[in-house]
Amino acid sequence: MAVEIWTAAISLGGVAIGGGLSYMVQRTTQRTAAQIEQYKQDLALAERRRAERLAMLERFVDVGAEAERCAFSRPMQWQDGDAWPTRTQDVMNRFWVAERMIRLLFPIPVHDAARVYFLLLNGAVWQGAPEGQSVRDLLEEPRLNFLDAARAALE
Repeated sequence: MAVEIWTAAISLGGVAIGGGLSYMVQRTTQRTAAQIEQYKQDLALAERRRAERLAMLERFVDVGAEAERCAFSRPMQWQDGDAWPTRTQDVMNRFWVAERMIRLLFPIPVHDAARVYFLLLNGAVWQGAPEGQSVRDLLEEPRLNFLDAARAALE
């Protein structure tokens, strides 16, 4: 009878060890699957944010180019109701919104570069370039600084 008890106890011990190992394997597999799923979700979120940033960057550059065209075509004198100030005000309003969106979607150094570019371009549009300087020369360095900062933030 002692042999039968030992056989049953060993058998029961084997079942307990097998069940424990099975539980550990299932738990590890479940945890790994959850980590992989979280990684996929994080990767998808990062890609959506990058796409959103690229779209915003494209919008900012596009409206910035439009604002530069306004600065280049700036008449010496204008009056209320003229086409240039009306169209330019619309462009500059969109440019202001795009600059604020850069602040929301990009790190502060990118916004700081965008802000410098915006302020110089805004001044060139409404007051013209400083004496002895062309609009192109005034805006070239701030535009490139902004684009370099944006590229660094996207990497």
